[in-house]
Amino acid sequence: MELESRFYTQLENGLLIFYIISATFITARIISGLLTIKAGHDDTIVPASSIVGNIVRVIIYIIGLLIILHAQGISITPMLTALGVGGLAVALALQNTLANLFAGLQIIASGKYNHGNFIKLSSGEDGFIEDITWRSTTIRAMSDHLIIVPNAKLADMIVTNYFLPQTELSFLVNVGVSYDSDLDQVETVTKEVIMQTLNEVEGGVKDFEPIIRFYQFADSSINLKCILRVSDYSAQFLVKSEFIKRLHQRYNKEGINIPFPIRTVLMRENQSS
Repeated sequence: MELESRFYTQLENGLLIFYIISATFITARIISGLLTIKAGHDDTIVPASSIVGNIVRVIIYIIGLLIILHAQGISITPMLTALGVGGLAVALALQNTLANLFAGLQIIASGKYNHGNFIKLSSGEDGFIEDITWRSTTIRAMSDHLIIVPNAKLADMIVTNYFLPQTELSFLVNVGVSYDSDLDQVETVTKEVIMQTLNEVEGGVKDFEPIIRFYQFADSSINLKCILRVSDYSAQFLVKSEFIKRLHQRYNKEGINIPFPIRTVLMRENQSS
């Protein structure tokens, strides 16, 4: 009977540990899933960020381990004390690592840099945010190469986010026309080409009202700025290319001349006395 009672006790303990471990893993997956679902509806949270997922899982696993120890009658108070003292020693030894960790958490909590956003750093690098880990932020450049930036350095940089407060972006195209051009005609034709380009080329904002501004009497041309608007940062390159091709073709059709740069050089003969 004693052997059988011991067997049932061990079986109960084993089942209890199994249930706690199962509940721990399930809870970790559910919470990670909820974070992903929330990220899908609210872009202020980084979807599938390594730092968020890892921290959530580690915390849940530690709680699960403490519950198992407590259920087995093991006092966890000394362990918590030891962890506190050991944590202080680790914090002193890993100051730079912890600085990157907390900088990463601050970046995520601020909601200013999100997964998939296109950013440009004050140091000149730019690209789409791929991930934010406990140590660094990974940025995929337009060349498809990865840029690894320590979180602490990123937090201290001046960063331009082209996806906030919205993804739409306005950009300029500078154009020059000859001095004998009819500027009213130039303005009308240019606006028509902008509207056509934005309506027909992928990425253009179709309801955007084109803006034309003459701004300079240059050496060989009267210069104007054309303002177009696209749905996101990467769309501007195709829209700009198509606009320049269409504008050049339309100017030729309308007889509007885009002059070559001209420089006049005066030569003086040296007169010997």
